[in-house]
Amino acid sequence: MPRTAGATIFGLAGPDLSADETAFFREADPWGFILFARNIATPAQVQRLTSSLRAAVGREAPVFVDQEGGRVQRLRPPHWRDWLPPLDQMARTADPEAGARAMWLRHRLIAAELRAAGIDANCAPCCDVAGEATHPFLRNRCFGIDPVTVARAARAAAEGLLAGGVLPVVKHIPGHGRATADSHLSLPRVAAARDELMADIAPFAALADLPMAMTAHVVFDGIDPERPATTSPEAVALIRGEIGFGGLLMTDDLGMQALAGGFADRAGAALAAGCDVILHCSGTMDEMEAVAEAAGRLAPGAAARAAAALARRHPPEPVDIAALEREFSALVSGA
Repeated sequence: MPRTAGATIFGLAGPDLSADETAFFREADPWGFILFARNIATPAQVQRLTSSLRAAVGREAPVFVDQEGGRVQRLRPPHWRDWLPPLDQMARTADPEAGARAMWLRHRLIAAELRAAGIDANCAPCCDVAGEATHPFLRNRCFGIDPVTVARAARAAAEGLLAGGVLPVVKHIPGHGRATADSHLSLPRVAAARDELMADIAPFAALADLPMAMTAHVVFDGIDPERPATTSPEAVALIRGEIGFGGLLMTDDLGMQALAGGFADRAGAALAAGCDVILHCSGTMDEMEAVAEAAGRLAPGAAARAAAALARRHPPEPVDIAALEREFSALVSGA
């Protein structure tokens, strides 16, 4: 019987898998991998890299990327399409239904590009609700300023990815929109009472059937004033209970400065809170070694949720890409 994969998703240092990385991944056996701009050069190179990563662990491990569009877009021209930030694209469509259709088309086209490169999971869509105070690092990555619009467009985005054979990851659960700090640089705190947060969690509840979600490194005073959601049992209880999310719960990047302590402590706290998988993105070897040791293997419940997520990874449905491009262009023309 094959051993259970590690409770980790790891990045790597560069565009090619080194001998040291190959040996480490073979031993640590992370459940998945994530790519960044430093790992991406040409379509052929990315295909070789994704094949090498899967060969290192001896299975069809999921390979993730952040391909939202706008600033958060790892695959870029000249080899891949360029995309507007999601909020900017939504502003170009005539009404919410057109906006949702354009988001489906956009993400079906993104999925085609990702699958061709060997990437089969996208850390998108953002289900965060944008507000006037939302930090600029996040605001135009959102789909709208009200929960209904966000849920409709995010659902369309997720379905477009799934139709193209790419697993979506909804983020940043239970909602990052009220945060006024960048969690890459510091720990945001949201002072809103619990009942005020219900509008923020509504889009996540509407998409609770999706296979994977990523936590927010945010302290919510109305949920747990002591710990960010990623390491908070109370926040994870809300995610599993009131939001109703039953899929695989992964952390946001453990290397972000919102979190305190060593990497082993961060990983242990997230798993103790109820997260299923630890995301570590930098590819820094000593950090990955600490995370791998602390995270261990997928717990039985996490392994079942991981298997259920992968069961939704299907070959892309046949589609006329040129026809989708024409329809998309017409919808976002701003007319």
